[in-house]
Amino acid sequence: MSKWKGKYVIGLTGNIGTGKTVVRRMLEHLGAYGIDADALAHRVIAKGGPGFNKVLEIFGQWVLGPDGEIDRKKLGRVVFDDPTALKRLEAIIHPYVIQAIDILIKRSTQSVIAVEAIKLGALGLDKDCDSVWVTTAPLEKQLQRLQEKRKMSRHEALQRINVQPPQEERVASADVVIKNDSGFEEAWALVNVAWKKLVPASADGPATVKISRKKTAIGVMRVLRGKPRHSNEIAELMNQVRTGSHLTRSDIMAAFGEKAFLLLQVGESLEGLIAWQVENLVSRTHDIVLDPSVPPEQALPLLFKEMEKASRELQAEAALVFVPKALAGFTEVWSSLGYQQREPASLGVNAWQQAARDAQPANTVLFFKQLRVDRVLRPM
Repeated sequence: MSKWKGKYVIGLTGNIGTGKTVVRRMLEHLGAYGIDADALAHRVIAKGGPGFNKVLEIFGQWVLGPDGEIDRKKLGRVVFDDPTALKRLEAIIHPYVIQAIDILIKRSTQSVIAVEAIKLGALGLDKDCDSVWVTTAPLEKQLQRLQEKRKMSRHEALQRINVQPPQEERVASADVVIKNDSGFEEAWALVNVAWKKLVPASADGPATVKISRKKTAIGVMRVLRGKPRHSNEIAELMNQVRTGSHLTRSDIMAAFGEKAFLLLQVGESLEGLIAWQVENLVSRTHDIVLDPSVPPEQALPLLFKEMEKASRELQAEAALVFVPKALAGFTEVWSSLGYQQREPASLGVNAWQQAARDAQPANTVLFFKQLRVDRVLRPM
């Protein structure tokens, strides 16, 4: 039993490039509240974060990049070649991460928590969890993921992999092992089986969601949470609305490993959607797709009120919405929802700025709304 009363806590770990984040997303689709310890660690040493000055005191100003932030690649080249330096860095970061995880679990409304942490044991969290899940993947698959997704050279990727313990050591202490060397569907099946077997029946599946409904001239609109079983319909809508789009069911299934979907039904027909994610306590809406027959002034409030509700449940501090230029002109709608058109540099909090810079697609306009003021990792 975990140390958090009323919570069933899954500790999700595995070596780098084994697909931990995809499995955490799957658990979130099943109703868990996901926490990314690695993202929290990044916020600890971000400019204005509680560990920023301490890192500079120990490692020196040379680890700063041109933007005044700690360059994690520079820092990584030092600590991943020097175990003593790595321990000194972890001594700065880990206490803040543990504190933040504790706060997030205690104020979460979900009964099942999935804590993704490559350093689950080093943080001491493995002993606090109800079950430990470990992801595994072959070396070549790890290298491929690190080179494609994190833009590492093969040498850098091997350095990061080799500094970690053998995968067999993690597997030996696991309650659940997820082999993540094939596609989304194979891993999704494994996660579903483990969820039904280990997670208490009272927490089996997401909490009941009150669906937003609105009667309009074109029919009754309602918003529902997308599930992997909706992949065909999602692909069909996106291909129908977007010129040059040729998405398949498999493409959408893979997308569920990164984001969630809210679907807009008019009558019994899927006529719109948004794709969004909460990462590092920041909500980001990447896709807004509406059939031309759907009035945006009626559809957007339904979709975004539901997105904000779900984002607040996931304790997001802010919402970033990347709006296609064709919809950015509905200024009264965005204003009525509390959104302001902004540039990333104007957002104030470093994590919000970074999220906007990293995630904004081309040919979109950024709209911003702060969702909560009680941030977990405040500047010192």
